[in-house]
Amino acid sequence: MEWKAIAAEKKSRIDAAIPTEWRIEMPQDDVSAMAYPKESGLLTAEELAITESSATDIVKKIAAGDLTSVAVTTAFCKRAALAHQLVNCSLEFFPETGLARAKELDEYYAQNKKTVGPLHGLPISLKDQFRIKGLETTMGYVDWIGKYETDESVLVTLLHQAGAVFYVKTSVPQSLMACETFNNIIGRTVNPRNKNWSCGGSSGGEGALVSFRGGIIGVGTDIVLEQQPWLHDSKVIPMPWRQAEEDAVKSKIASGGLTLGFYACDGNVLPHPPIIRAVETVVEKVRNAGHSVIAWEPYKHPHAVELINRIYASDGGTDIFDTLKASGEPAIPHISALIDPSMSKIDINEVWDAQLEKWKYQCEYLAAIQAFEKKHGVELDAIIAPITPTAAIRHDQFKYYGYASAVNLLDFTSVVVPVSFADKTIDIKNAAFKPLTEIDNLVQAEYDPEAYEGAPTAVQIIGRRLTEERVMAIAEEIGRLLENEVAS
Repeated sequence: MEWKAIAAEKKSRIDAAIPTEWRIEMPQDDVSAMAYPKESGLLTAEELAITESSATDIVKKIAAGDLTSVAVTTAFCKRAALAHQLVNCSLEFFPETGLARAKELDEYYAQNKKTVGPLHGLPISLKDQFRIKGLETTMGYVDWIGKYETDESVLVTLLHQAGAVFYVKTSVPQSLMACETFNNIIGRTVNPRNKNWSCGGSSGGEGALVSFRGGIIGVGTDIVLEQQPWLHDSKVIPMPWRQAEEDAVKSKIASGGLTLGFYACDGNVLPHPPIIRAVETVVEKVRNAGHSVIAWEPYKHPHAVELINRIYASDGGTDIFDTLKASGEPAIPHISALIDPSMSKIDINEVWDAQLEKWKYQCEYLAAIQAFEKKHGVELDAIIAPITPTAAIRHDQFKYYGYASAVNLLDFTSVVVPVSFADKTIDIKNAAFKPLTEIDNLVQAEYDPEAYEGAPTAVQIIGRRLTEERVMAIAEEIGRLLENEVAS
């Protein structure tokens, strides 16, 4: 069967999984989908309240017997059905399975007067790279359609043991290796705030669904540590959550004793004005709270970006292009731009050399941090930086991955914090700016204050390797300081 027919059959199965009573007439002129759940009349007042609650509130109410998992799952299934119809975010939708699981959990609670685990009855969406028995896992590849799983991912097992309810698997870009979610199976996933913007990637389907509140917690590649995943997956470091690390940072936060570095440009690409303002906003909020914020000079970030791109492409694209060849589907534009199919793979000695170069760079970066600490007489707790050079970007315009990929090369901890929204009256294009590099020229030329009006902005909080407890606490505090900004 020709690849287009295979993809079309898969897409029709996803659409058919939406119950008839949850289907809608598609609005033609609405740019934003955010108001639709309330305006559609599909969800009851209680279901709207449930889907706009926090995950912690929901699990508390289920554990107290004030909510049933069936009621919660029904609400999120309805809203996820709306999300898929409006923003095209699902690669699997299985509400009947989710509701059957919810019913079982409610029956367990009724009989035992206790929950099965900390996530008892909570609907959780999964990115379509996680395997669930009996379902397909395509990762955006047409060739993987029709291959039904006989086993499941370790994280799926652990979440199930904790009491989670699965009901949807969300869309990803072909191969996952892109920052915009597009594949040849269902096409493009759009941003629910503005359909002219990307929802990001590779977890773009998750982002779109959770933003629309068709999901409350989505899973990309995160771990639920209480389940001791290292007992099931040899790649996971056997390290439980270290409360003492979190408490140490919270003590610093309480006393105004944090020291944070910051940078707004990595030396390769200058971010658009809304992102620079986002960094400045965070720096100002943190300083006003009494903490120390000092400019950090990004250490050889252009070199890091070049090195990690070389490592990514070390197989010459064989893994991706062999999979595409098996079905005959073409590469999506982002993959064509990222990996040249004509390039040759590097040999094993060159791979080893690249890995040694990575290790050398990681050591040099740690030395740079130590020199910074010695110079300023402080301990550097984390670094505030852009995560991308743009706010939520227009389709097919994402050009530069370096703000994230350099941190990936370091294997450092990073938490993304939403800050505010682009404002055309403030975020004026700098006409006098001279591009730093060729890629910077492309990124700067794309900026249009009018087109980005209202687009969400964010920063990342970067810590050393395996400092999740510390960085999460700092990110939480920054989120608290920014509450009024984000709400506005």
